[in-house]
Amino acid sequence: MTTQTFDPVAFKATTRQQWQDAAEAWHRWGPTIGDWLGAATDSMIELAHISEGARVLDVAAGAGEQSLPIAQLVGPSGKVVISDIAPELLFRAAGEAKAAGLDNVETLELDGEEVGTLAGSDYDAAVSRVGLIYFPDQQKALRGIHSALRDGGRFSTVVYSTPDENRFFSVPVGIIRGRAQLPPPLPGQPGPFSLGAPGVLEEALTTAGFTDVEVVAVPSPVRLPSAKDCVKFQRESFGALRQMMVSLSPEDREDTWREVEEALTEFEGPDGFVGPCTMLVGAGTVRH
Repeated sequence: MTTQTFDPVAFKATTRQQWQDAAEAWHRWGPTIGDWLGAATDSMIELAHISEGARVLDVAAGAGEQSLPIAQLVGPSGKVVISDIAPELLFRAAGEAKAAGLDNVETLELDGEEVGTLAGSDYDAAVSRVGLIYFPDQQKALRGIHSALRDGGRFSTVVYSTPDENRFFSVPVGIIRGRAQLPPPLPGQPGPFSLGAPGVLEEALTTAGFTDVEVVAVPSPVRLPSAKDCVKFQRESFGALRQMMVSLSPEDREDTWREVEEALTEFEGPDGFVGPCTMLVGAGTVRH
């Protein structure tokens, strides 16, 4: 095993580049992502108490697939600010908003840990779908979000639950980690399952100052025609998996993906590929 150290500055720079590189694919796979995360997104919007006329901040919004329904919900008198660290993703999001005829959407290049620079903006709500888990300093991000919301404002986020409940993702991670001889994540290190253990998300929100905290589990199976299609989706869109393989030769990477595909065939059946996945949706209120 390689010796593991964690450099948050380098991690964020790598993360930004990953998403710059994956932006086109993440956007192209938008319909699949929407189907996969649709129920969790609906729950996130509901728990954020978003209504017509609201001003909403979407943190680590990616290509904005979840932002557009919010913009439609808040209507012309509302506003949605789509923020992300990767400008290529924001470019895609802006294009989708324009194509949908939505003029109540703005994009903002912003590191999720620097939302505190928006303190006092008095947003009615903030959301973050599968973004918070990858922040090196999750508390800094949560405190920043808290400061950007008005009194009574709500924050809602979607994160993965435990590896056992998300085997469509944890199986590839385990295989790649073994092939690349990577050690387990350090305690507190960001990653897909960093907020998934029982009570962890609740504690994170409470520590950041949110009240009325609630967390619900939402079954979110990944449905595709085959395991081969799931691997194609992950190869093209999941930059973190590619980054885990940087030390491998091109031949070893191909062998690794073949092993992943073979392992994922476990989830093929009469209805095609159904990858196990459970998301957690957590929310809390600001009380100044």
